[in-house]
Amino acid sequence: MLGRRGARLACALLLTAAVAGCGDDGGYEPRGDWRPLPEGAPPQVAPPTEGQVPPPGSPPSGGGSEPGSSDEDPNVVASGLNVPTGLVLMPDGTALVGERETGRILQVFPDRSPDRELMVVPGIDTAGDGGLYGLALSPTFGEDGLVYAYLSTPTDNRVVRFPIGGTPNPVLTGIPRGEVHNGGALLFDLEGSLYIGTGDTGNPALAQDPASLAGKVLRVDVFGQPVDGTAVFGRGFSNVTALCVSGDETLYATDDASGLPDELTEVVRGADAGFPTEGANSTPPVQRIDDAAGGLAGCAAAGPTIHLGALEGRRIYSVTLDGSGAPVAEPEELLPDEYGRLRTVVLEQQTGALWITTSNRDGAGQPAEDDDKVLRILPPGASGEQSPL
Repeated sequence: MLGRRGARLACALLLTAAVAGCGDDGGYEPRGDWRPLPEGAPPQVAPPTEGQVPPPGSPPSGGGSEPGSSDEDPNVVASGLNVPTGLVLMPDGTALVGERETGRILQVFPDRSPDRELMVVPGIDTAGDGGLYGLALSPTFGEDGLVYAYLSTPTDNRVVRFPIGGTPNPVLTGIPRGEVHNGGALLFDLEGSLYIGTGDTGNPALAQDPASLAGKVLRVDVFGQPVDGTAVFGRGFSNVTALCVSGDETLYATDDASGLPDELTEVVRGADAGFPTEGANSTPPVQRIDDAAGGLAGCAAAGPTIHLGALEGRRIYSVTLDGSGAPVAEPEELLPDEYGRLRTVVLEQQTGALWITTSNRDGAGQPAEDDDKVLRILPPGASGEQSPL
């Protein structure tokens, strides 16, 4: 039997002050606030390399857009960024955005107020496709103010946590690191367990090796300890770039394998997703996208529809599923070739808006002068004020 690949996130602890504003910037009014608590002074993620990332308070790479300009695209809430990859929505309606290549954490506003740099995560190694990847908020963020991040160091990929402006604290270390396929997805479930999507580091044999953390979906608690006796929840993935969970709590992963069809796959506890070798009990993909039109890197579930960010495809693929979890039709295509390479996709629950990051300065795109961008768009059929598509 052929393998299925062949067949086919200047005010210092900052966020309360930043949300309210460092001075009177006007514009955004938060829907709520939070109380950050210190994490203490644990060891850093890794020693910062001189010249590797800009120091806190350095000028933005491109600067945020000024609100209220009539000639601006209303879908663009931030521009001039450097490969924004991690994005997580805050309780007040703003977003934390992490730049993969600089380690900067920015606050981005839905009313297009200028973005604010909050901190730079130290010790990130960007060789190959390494860097700062997924972001997630602590399940008890309202009490502890902690942000979780997936990142690359010179020796491993790891998950860390920190209060905004504070020192990163290792959570799970020793995830294999390579020049390619470093994964980077983070997602907390309703029970407070953290799911982590990893890549095979370019070594496909690691994906189905139960002793390796590479090519897996991992499940740990907030301290990085296995929930079910083992950290490995699902195996047999090439490069897990995004995770999302549907309304019925089904977990999905996007798997981006260079040169092979990309897949949206349901992640089943203890199951094998079938890479590189498909077996009789492998979990079949929900949706395949040809690699030349794929590069799947974002996943957001809205009801029965899953929105997928595509790098090579330069669009959003919207896959609507029936009651059995199968697609009802071919994926709908949103924003085709309009903003270039589209990566992270996050759903705003109150309005149905999609927050999307572009990835045109990652070395594979053709950046415009104001790239990269963060978009906020209401898809067709969503409630609330409609943004033009």
